[in-house]
Amino acid sequence: MSRLLIVVDRARDWAPYYPSEDVLTFDQYLQFTAPASSRVRVINLCQSARYLSRGYYCSLLAEARGHHVVPSVMTLNDLSRKGLFSLQLDELDASVINWLEASGAEIDPAADEKNATHEVRIRTYFGQAEHADLKPVARALFDRFPCPVLEVVFRRGKTWQIASMKPGSPADLKGKEQDDFAAAFDRFSSMVWRKPRTRRRYRFDLAMLVNAEEEMPPSDREALDKFEKAGRKLGINVEQISRRDYMRLPEYDGLFIRETTAIDHHTYRFARKAEAEGMVVIDDPVSILRCTNKVYLADLLKNNKIPTPKTLILSKDQKDSAEQVMGELGFPAVIKIPDGAFSRGITKPEDEKSLRAGLKELFKQSALVLAQEYLYTDYDWRIGVLGGRAIYACKYFMVKGHWQIYQHGGSKVDSGGFETMPTYEVPRNVIQAALNATRLIGNGLYGVDIKQSGNRVAVIEVNDNPSIDGGVEDRFLGGELYTLIMQEFLSRMEDNRRR
Repeated sequence: MSRLLIVVDRARDWAPYYPSEDVLTFDQYLQFTAPASSRVRVINLCQSARYLSRGYYCSLLAEARGHHVVPSVMTLNDLSRKGLFSLQLDELDASVINWLEASGAEIDPAADEKNATHEVRIRTYFGQAEHADLKPVARALFDRFPCPVLEVVFRRGKTWQIASMKPGSPADLKGKEQDDFAAAFDRFSSMVWRKPRTRRRYRFDLAMLVNAEEEMPPSDREALDKFEKAGRKLGINVEQISRRDYMRLPEYDGLFIRETTAIDHHTYRFARKAEAEGMVVIDDPVSILRCTNKVYLADLLKNNKIPTPKTLILSKDQKDSAEQVMGELGFPAVIKIPDGAFSRGITKPEDEKSLRAGLKELFKQSALVLAQEYLYTDYDWRIGVLGGRAIYACKYFMVKGHWQIYQHGGSKVDSGGFETMPTYEVPRNVIQAALNATRLIGNGLYGVDIKQSGNRVAVIEVNDNPSIDGGVEDRFLGGELYTLIMQEFLSRMEDNRRR
């Protein structure tokens, strides 16, 4: 059973809008109870969100009752602290900046042109704005600070900045503002709390975050379909979602990220929100944090005596970085940025000239660069680990005539061959290195890249978001691989429900 509640200070605050049995006053919400098994979404439209006001208590009580509330207490606290709501406006669409420039009112007429300050005030409603040019900034703000009505002041000195943000109330709106709010509310409420036709047949709902536009996604269309099929057999409704479905996360019992992850990215925000909502989530935010930055990972593995290639961490301000690489690693060496993926952001200098050129280029992207000894092998092992046990094993062969398993050339990406085998045929020291490495990360789904040369085994990296493609990683287990992963979700979601 699901229920959407709209909480206002007084019944008349909702008078300009269409009647709804879902509207409660704050005093009515104080007395409200719902069945323990029901899902309740609360939209808090109280007039004041100040600390210990009715609006603040509304969100606080909703969270205490296990209701999913917008805005959350965390959002209200964040909006009360100016330093937490910075937004990189220069990274947004140029149309936003152009609109601000055209709309800005000078608030210091006495200042000369060079030092003049301009200001723009807008309201956003559930991530929507009146002007089409403001859609990118309205959506970005709502993703970070989910708030039904948000009053935003932009101010330009040398550059445009957000001077202030505060929650607003529909009771403060007039005329067209009420129409805009009503339209945005209708769109938002139907999007996040719709009633799917097929949901009731399933015990659990699992969101699978994907990006149809991604060039090299962790799972191809065939694999995604197999995940859905495996889930249905176990009573799990697996539904693909995109980054636009951020606010729908509380509808689900779990989140499975099948999009390449990064820290400064919506995948990390999805993972954090899912964890905060008490959902089962793979990749969890700690695993993303630990795996996506190779500097952190290299230090973690080294300090815990996991066998790795000899590794140096180089700083942009370090004057002798090239000399250190030449003296301690020799040639060829491997240098790479901390957050590269799929063989990108990595080079293999063969001499001093290519080393210095490579470092110069990589330091443009990152303050730290990793340098590693070069270990040639015909293939890399990839050991898939889930919940502390190895579930698949692949050999990824290098591209013919190249030293990596992927070769990027213009719009084309070549990859070497592969061989999938049962884990019991993999050398024991390879499996053990993978398990030891992932034990330091967490209890999720990982892909451990390992080089083996004779008896020497070296962990190259641990991927929190490993590739699982149809006909590749599932070549040996087939549909059983997808069932194993869905069974892990099922077990964890059942544990959550029992708590």
